[in-house]
Amino acid sequence: MSDFRKARQRIEVTVGESVRIIRELQELSQNQLSKLTGSPQSTISAIENDRVNLGIERAKVLARALKVHPAVLLFPDFDLSDVA
Repeated sequence: MSDFRKARQRIEVTVGESVRIIRELQELSQNQLSKLTGSPQSTISAIENDRVNLGIERAKVLARALKVHPAVLLFPDFDLSDVA
């Protein structure tokens, strides 16, 4: 069995999906996140559905509201083990 490497489970998510997942994990509605960020709910929806690019400035505002680093939203598929 030492000839085999353990398989890594990996799921790919878009930037919009990462925003939605983090928002839902924090039990926030789009309306609540809208109030926290000052962005219209329609913009939050458009971001989550990948109809609008997140961009650095929006990422900073959303990250502050969601209490995460902006890179978590902008680079959801980044894997530190690929760097080494």
